[in-house]
Amino acid sequence: MPKLIYTFFFLLSLAHAQNFSLKDTLRGALSTERIWFDVNYYHLSIELDVESKSIRAYNDIAFTVLEKAKLMQLDLFENLTIDSVVYNGLICDVTRKYNAFFIAFPVDFTVGSTESIRVYYHGQPIVANNAPWDGGFVWKKDSQGLPWIGVACQGLGASAWWPCKDHLSDEPDSMRITCSVPKELQFVGNGNLESTSFVGDLRVSTWKVSYPINTYNVTLNIANYSHLEDVYISDSDTLALDYYVLKGNEEIAEKQFQQVKPMLAIYENLFGPYPFWNDGYALVETSYLGMEHQSAIAYGNQYKPGYLGRYPGNMDFDFIVIHESGHEYWGNSVSMSDIADMWIHESFCTYTEALYVEQLYGYESMLTYLTYQKDFISGKSPILGVNGHNHKGNSIDMYYKGSWMLHSIRNTLNEDSLWFSILRDIAQDFAIQNCEGTEVIEYICRKSGVDLKPIFNQFLAYSDLPVLRYKFKNKRGNLSLWYKWEAVEDDFNMPIEINVGITKKFRIFPKSYYQSQELGNTDENDVEFSEELFLFEKKED
Repeated sequence: MPKLIYTFFFLLSLAHAQNFSLKDTLRGALSTERIWFDVNYYHLSIELDVESKSIRAYNDIAFTVLEKAKLMQLDLFENLTIDSVVYNGLICDVTRKYNAFFIAFPVDFTVGSTESIRVYYHGQPIVANNAPWDGGFVWKKDSQGLPWIGVACQGLGASAWWPCKDHLSDEPDSMRITCSVPKELQFVGNGNLESTSFVGDLRVSTWKVSYPINTYNVTLNIANYSHLEDVYISDSDTLALDYYVLKGNEEIAEKQFQQVKPMLAIYENLFGPYPFWNDGYALVETSYLGMEHQSAIAYGNQYKPGYLGRYPGNMDFDFIVIHESGHEYWGNSVSMSDIADMWIHESFCTYTEALYVEQLYGYESMLTYLTYQKDFISGKSPILGVNGHNHKGNSIDMYYKGSWMLHSIRNTLNEDSLWFSILRDIAQDFAIQNCEGTEVIEYICRKSGVDLKPIFNQFLAYSDLPVLRYKFKNKRGNLSLWYKWEAVEDDFNMPIEINVGITKKFRIFPKSYYQSQELGNTDENDVEFSEELFLFEKKED
């Protein structure tokens, strides 16, 4: 098929030019076989075999035709077998290449038409080595010996277990997930439970998602669950709160999850109403630590405070509840278009932890919490990944360095009312849509009236922190401070706050060359740089 061959050679040359494999490029690039259609809807239907750790399933895919084409790329890991692809009663020809597959349609589509296909497949999906970081299916048993099954695939990709257009730029407008499990178990999915029936020894449940959802957020949770119900009331609106916990954990869960409603109130104050109101808010107990599965958050913090019992100072909130719920805004609602911009998800969400601390414990505790985060910054590689190649950046620094980047931007603006209005506006104006990092940065610059791009670029695109180089000169009892930025960005324009003794405080605005500031009759030991407000290194010459 000439067009397919052409595409492979084009992608292969692109991959070689950037030192990426064709496998990476097939997954990450918006090729001609991907851009001609827009996915509207998925209905994933799965029969799960616990004993063999296998699935037999099909996925109905509805899409709108944007351009004339006859060859479609979808994605499914090559360890899973595609049985057939059916369009309008016809079996389509399918060609596989690594984790991508190409469907040749027997007809010419009309631009603007809505079409649908069904993909039948089966196999044993990848088993997670260390979910959620090293993802895949999780096959565990609870204390009663009953199956306890989940899936987490943020880094791995949804196509590790179901066929889809596995590119973050294209989310379905809605979705259903149907799963058949042994009748003594329950399947909990995203959205709302639409129906349950019993077929022999099986319980068949369908969950409906009524909002767009990114593919890695689609999940299944299977266990012997108890269902706890509550509500969060905002003005005259009521949000359903659902907690699915292992039987026997009802009492401890009810106590632990009392922090959900105050958290939702804080987030609503900061960013606006919970974004997936009609689908409700749910926590689902999992055997792995956690994951931000939209409207079905995976919870595995073992009902401990902090991060599995570890937390700074007196900040004993449940980290997984707070962090993963923050992703309902940052990641699930405001979503990246390419995995290279995962900082949109993780930087904003990790910074949200600090804002939550500020609201709950006060400003000084927020600074303490940020200092705690700073210790995890690695500085080994850039936060930004490479677009078009399924390549994300530094998976540690997009959290902690990214959080400090936003804290530094806040203090650069030095006007909290403006800063918090910008955060809320981002959450609202980019709600339930995909965006690029450059769009978010341009938006912040426009809203603030300040060119913050050099600061964002320095922190995102380079591994090294900016270095404040400084020296003191004492002339006839008068001290002067000489200072400059040493940064990859020549026009790096972040200010620094200086304290002289306990009474004098002011800002300097370093550039790439030395400037000086007269400090008067004082000792250099009395001069302190406010390292709790900005992220930088300092070096005395």
